[in-house]
Formats: sequence, structure tokens, C-alpha cells
Amino acid sequence: MSENTPENPETNVENTTTEAPVAEQNNEETTAKTTEAPVQDDTEADSAPESVEELLPRHTNMVVSSLDFDWDAEVKSSGGFKNAAEEQMAARYEKTLNSVNEHEVVEGTIMAMTAKDAVVNISYKSDGVVPVSELRYNPEIKIGDTIEVYIESKEDKGGQLLLSHKKARSLKSWDRVNTALENDEIIKGYVKCRTKGGLIVDVFGIEAFLPGSQIDVKPIRDYDIYVGKSMEFKVVKINKEFKNVVVSHKALIEEELEQQKTEIIAKLEKGQVLEGTVKNITSYGVFIDLGGVDGLIHITDLSWGRINHPEEIVQLDEKIQVVILDFDEGKKRIALGLKQLTPHPWDNADANLQAGDKVKGKVVVLADYGAFVEITPGFEGLVHVSEMSWSQHLRSAQDFLKVGDDVECVVLSIDREERKMSLGIKQLMPDPWADIEFKYPTNSRHQAKVRNFTNFGVFVELEEGVDGLIHISDLSWSKKIKHPSEFTKVGESIEVVVLDIDKENRRLSLGHKQLEENPWDVFETIFNEGSVHTGTITSVNDKGAVVALPYGLEGFAPTKHLVKADGSTAKTEETLEFKVIEFSKENKKIIVSHARTHEEAKPSTRKKGATGADSNDDGEDTKKAVKKIKDNLEKSTLGDLSVLSNLKSSMEKSEKAAAEKKLSKAKKEKEEEGDEA
Repeated sequence: MSENTPENPETNVENTTTEAPVAEQNNEETTAKTTEAPVQDDTEADSAPESVEELLPRHTNMVVSSLDFDWDAEVKSSGGFKNAAEEQMAARYEKTLNSVNEHEVVEGTIMAMTAKDAVVNISYKSDGVVPVSELRYNPEIKIGDTIEVYIESKEDKGGQLLLSHKKARSLKSWDRVNTALENDEIIKGYVKCRTKGGLIVDVFGIEAFLPGSQIDVKPIRDYDIYVGKSMEFKVVKINKEFKNVVVSHKALIEEELEQQKTEIIAKLEKGQVLEGTVKNITSYGVFIDLGGVDGLIHITDLSWGRINHPEEIVQLDEKIQVVILDFDEGKKRIALGLKQLTPHPWDNADANLQAGDKVKGKVVVLADYGAFVEITPGFEGLVHVSEMSWSQHLRSAQDFLKVGDDVECVVLSIDREERKMSLGIKQLMPDPWADIEFKYPTNSRHQAKVRNFTNFGVFVELEEGVDGLIHISDLSWSKKIKHPSEFTKVGESIEVVVLDIDKENRRLSLGHKQLEENPWDVFETIFNEGSVHTGTITSVNDKGAVVALPYGLEGFAPTKHLVKADGSTAKTEETLEFKVIEFSKENKKIIVSHARTHEEAKPSTRKKGATGADSNDDGEDTKKAVKKIKDNLEKSTLGDLSVLSNLKSSMEKSEKAAAEKKLSKAKKEKEEEGDEA
């Protein structure tokens, strides 16, 4: 600073007050007067004003411009810089000022505010300036308010006192935040910006996090509306390690609402109708704001009809009438209802509706066991899967219907007290079992489709709703079948014969082998007891041996009947002559013996026809027919044994011809005897 510039404007006022006569008198007179004036008025000095502001009015007319004043001449004439009066005045002035140090926090008063800066008086020789941006967290700050400031410098290059409100807040912020948490204090903060999951808030110069769930008691859909606003908060969590602070505005609202809830719940009654606002919609229900307390309308209490989501009935912020169903004062839970404000659909249902009537509706729910058909909203019935088709195959409702289908049904039963109704669809179609005995009479032949197997047979379907069973014993006359899957496959078509009808129990007994003649009727004439046939031993066990006989049949030879003429026992794969000692058509069993073939004295017991020894024409025909049977027996697995029928007819014709021949011969002999007589 230059010598002509006063250090303090207050000091300048004092100096100019004593030097005013310079303009009118010489230097000596001036010196005398200026030194004598204070001395002559000691009592007045003792009673002088304590502040500079009080001194200024008395000397206003005596102030001269410091730019025109000759300080050097005054200093020389006075013999020094200051006299006793000046020092006394300076001391009094210093008492009005604070002793401040750089880098400390002091309190100051806002003296003036502009668009950019705020002038702050800290009772120092000069005022400081604080940027308004540091005060925006509190828009209510005004001139005259006291704030804390940090002294960065008592004087910069321009002689300006440098202050910072932001740093002052930051230095004491953590102590304040911890104190606020401990004492559950309400603090103010400025919402700076939006971040993921919430907002960033300036609290005492610290950036705190305000979660979206802690903004308000109701869900917030737009966080941006809070940016730039000042709000009150409570500190709910501090992480000292990571310097994180979490605040809540919702906590303040909840405290206010808590008392309101208690008052509201005390006035609630079951059945009371109130108006509320839709606050939140979830998949399971709707939360309603009843004016300080929330209630829940479960999705099942929104409508008498079935709905997939509550949004089909209500919308956010919509005002609706609700009825109180129940409430819990302890847990402060309130169950509300909307559908209860309208009559139950069953109460408005047609009173004349009864079993046998036809109704139309829409499929609203599908389950494996059936479908729910809605006749009118809230008035519905169940179509069990067994009532969807006459078919007896186990299937799910999804095989017949889908949600949204319009269907016609027949009312099977209706219970108005229990509000239940059974419906049927198959009743709209003719029952295939009504005239089953005419469509599928006994011994009639039909084509069927293989549906599934069991260990004891094959289930086949003749038409929709008409099923039958082919027992495993009725699949083939000759082939030994352990499981039906060896004989046919699911989905294949098979020809069947109706063996028996049980209309009452809806059962059909079917057969497949009955399509052909029973070959064992023919085998009975070929493998009669005493006949001899060539066979091959296929296996041997403790009890005997299995012998492969002609035409694909098998016989069994006990161990004692395997003895050969030389006394040895026949072994596997040996081909020998065997005599039939037992034949059972019912059990399909043939017992043979090799020992009997060489033990018999007369070989005439052999049946030549079976071994091909007979040379008459009938024997030849039989041999050819039997050979044809053998050729076709192994090839046929579906009972294609028509050649057996031809064989039987041929044999019957042969027997008839032989009988006629014998009768003719006897008649001729009788006639000859008569002639001789």
C-alpha cells in the first residue's frame, strides 16, 4: 500500500478531523490547535462514542479528501505519526474488531447479496466475499443471517479478505453428521443430482446418498423432480471407513403419518366404505392410500370374475371406493375389498337354470384335471377332463381346449349354496355305447388302432370313446408271446373280432387269433396218441428234453423216454423217431417217447400217414396240405392260417369219400348175398 493510502478508513476519519484547520491557518497554529483540542476536552473524550459508526456523524462535515491531504507535512509538523489522542482513538477502534487468524473457522453476518457473491462481515477491518453457489443448499438464507466461514487469507493481492463457507462446513461436517445420527436430529440438505437407485444430497458439505425407497412413503416414479430442491432429512447410516452417509426423507414422513395411522385405525370398522387412492399395483394386489394409512386389496378381492393382473381393474393414482374387510391394530394391516361393493354373480344367476340345460361361456382357467368356463363374470363352472370326450384315454384338458375358447356346455349339476356347477361337453355328442351291440355285434370283425400295452394284453380303440382289450392269449394260436410288444406296436392298425360286450361297464373283449381256424383242431388229427413222428432234440434238462416236431410244434419227452435201443440216452441235436403218448389241445401240450418206438413189438402202430408211408391219394393230399402248413406256420404271426381250414376240408372230404366208398361196398356185398339167396 502507498503511504498516501490510509490503512483503515476509520483512522482516516480521525486524522482528518484533527487536521481540518490546515486549510485556514499556518502550520504552527494548526499544530497547536490539533494537539490542544483533545487535551482541553478530556471529559468529552471519556464520554466519546464506543463505535466508529457513532463518531462518523460528528465529523462528517470536517472530512477532506485523502487524495488532497499532505501527509508528509502533517507528520513533520506534529513531530510523529500519532499523538496520545490518536493512539487512544485507535485503541478504541481496535476493540471493535475481532482478532482473526488464517485457516480458522469463524462466524460472520451476511451484509449484502448479489447474483454471484454474498458480502460477509466477520467484525474484521474489512468484509469478505463468499460465492452464492456455496449457499444454494439453503435457499432460505438471507441478509442478516449468521453463517460459518473459513478464513483462507486475511488479505489477497487486491487487499480482499478471502472466505469460504464450503470449507467451513466441510471441516465440521463429520462432527455434525455424527451428532445428527446420535441425537436423531432433522437436518437440511440440497439435492444435487440423480444417481443409480436414488439421489445425491449435499449435507454440511458432504455428499450423502438418498435411496429411492427413502424419498417418500409412496413409490417415486420420477426422481428428477427433486433435483435442485432443498429438503429435510434424517441421517440413518454412516460408514466411517468409506466416508459414506445415507439419509432418509421418508423417515420424517413416517413419523408424521404414524400418529395419523393410529388415529385412523382407531376409527375403522369392518364393512366401512372409504375412498382411497391407488398407490401401488403388484401382481398379487393393489395398495390403497386411505389418507395416511395404507390398505391392501388382494387380487381375489378386486373382481368376482377371474383376472390375470390387477391392472385390468385399476390404474395408478385412481380414486376408488373400497370396503374394509379386516384390520389388525397391532400390525396396522388393513384388508380391503372392491368386488364386495357389488352383488355376487351367483345371486343374480338365472334361478331357472338346472341340470340338462345348455349354456355358453369362455374358458378362463385350464388345469390338467379340467377347465373353468365363465358363463358371466364371476359365474362359472368346471368341465372335468372326463366330461370333455367319450374317450377313456387319460389326457389333460389342454388336449381339448385353450384359454379364451368360446364353448357350449351342458349343465350336469348345480349347487347354489356351495356356488358350484359341473359342466360337460361330450354330452353334446351321441354316446357311442348307446347302441354298441348293433355297431359292434359279437363275432363281427373290425379294424382297430393299438393305443397301449399291459403285461396281460393290448388296448385298442375302435372309434372315439370305444376301446377294447385283446388278451395276450388271444393274439396267436401257435406263437408263444411273453409281452404284447413282441406282437405289434403302438399306433399300428390291427384286425380284431368282438368276443364279448359289457355295455354296463363299457368294456369290449376282443380277439385276433379268432380270425383264423384253430390249428390245434387239425394238429389233433395228425398228432393223435400212438402216431410216430420224426423229431430233433433241441434242449435237455433234469426232467427230460424238448423235441422239435413237424409243422413248428414242440413236444416234451421225459428222461425215461429218451432211452435208445442200445441203452444209451438221446442227446441234444439228435434226430430220432418219437411216438405221441399224450396230446392236449386245451393246454397245447404234446408228450412224446423215443423208447416206445423200439419197445413195441409191432411197428404197425406207427401212423404211416404222418411219416409219409401211405401211398393212397388222400394220404398224398394230406401230406401236401401239412407241408403247406409247415411252410406258412413260421411266416404267419397274425393268425394267417387259412391253409388249415383247407386241410380240414380236404380231410373231411377224404373221410366222407371213404365212408361213401365203404357204404357202397357194403351195399354191393349185401346185394350180392341177396342174389345168391
